Amino acid sequence: MSEVPTRIGGPWFEDLERGMSFDAPAVTLTDGHATLHAALFGDRLRLPLDHHASRAVTGSAAPLLHPLVAVNIAIGQSTWASQRVKGNLFYRGLVLRRPVFVGDTLHTTTRVVALRQNRPQAGRAATGIAALEMTTVDQRGDTVLRFWRCPMLPCRDPDAATGHADDLNAVGADAAPPTDGLPRDWSLGPTAHWQGLRAHDLRPGQGFAIEARDTITSAPELVRVSLNMAMAHTDAKLSYLGERLVFGGHVIFMAFSQVTRALPNLLTLTAWESCDHLAPVVESDRLRSTLVVTDIVPIAPDRGGGALLRIAVESFASRGDPEVETRVLDWKFWAWSV
Repeated sequence: MSEVPTRIGGPWFEDLERGMSFDAPAVTLTDGHATLHAALFGDRLRLPLDHHASRAVTGSAAPLLHPLVAVNIAIGQSTWASQRVKGNLFYRGLVLRRPVFVGDTLHTTTRVVALRQNRPQAGRAATGIAALEMTTVDQRGDTVLRFWRCPMLPCRDPDAATGHADDLNAVGADAAPPTDGLPRDWSLGPTAHWQGLRAHDLRPGQGFAIEARDTITSAPELVRVSLNMAMAHTDAKLSYLGERLVFGGHVIFMAFSQVTRALPNLLTLTAWESCDHLAPVVESDRLRSTLVVTDIVPIAPDRGGGALLRIAVESFASRGDPEVETRVLDWKFWAWSV
């Protein structure tokens, strides 16, 4: 008589406890990751696209990888704890501590730092929010990323009363400053001939609206390449929408690609101050973004030069006929610009 098989499906909200830790297979980043990112987003960040410029600016023989490729892998590696996710509500305190190059290997550990059950709602099964802290290191053991995110998870018992009531407002409060990982040995001389808006052309409060929209495609492929295990991203029957829920990072990465059309001389993204997902996105939604450069912080030449830009992005998804547009993303991040 055969044994009853062990079900592999990830924890329910009741299964999580503060202090729990999870890991995932390490991933070596290759040209394939860079190519897939370029194919999905058409991102115009210069250095990851131009290996000669990358070598001249960074001094590394290995090509610079787009920072959001590293972020995508780190998020995917963290999803064992959130396989049953109904939606990721927000990210906090993400700082890229050091640049990532093709050939680097990333390993992420995930720790449960806070739990809060949602208020009961008539006719709806119980859910809760788990605050997760992620730390990503490279093959040398150096910290590349440390950040927090808060997925909403269902309870196994639809009438569960777990008593979890942690304050989520403090999540990410001890994040590093956005200058923490700013490379000091990069040479900005090779960027002198780049055309388009530069940091000294900008003023605080200057805004941009990207006219061209992008249609969300290949969402499951992005999920799988990052080892993302969230069921709602690959199985429409497990999404409360009845359609596959697009990974929130997909929306973020597309929004950043749209930002590079307005600001063509960004060197790299350095930090996410905050990132709130305001509504779900499904494949074939049409995405547009607006942005405001809210702060400009000059960087002294002995610390790299150029300037740090604080950029506030709002993204809107449209679907249906007649078309309905919904605000889906409120994202504030820092980027280094020449």
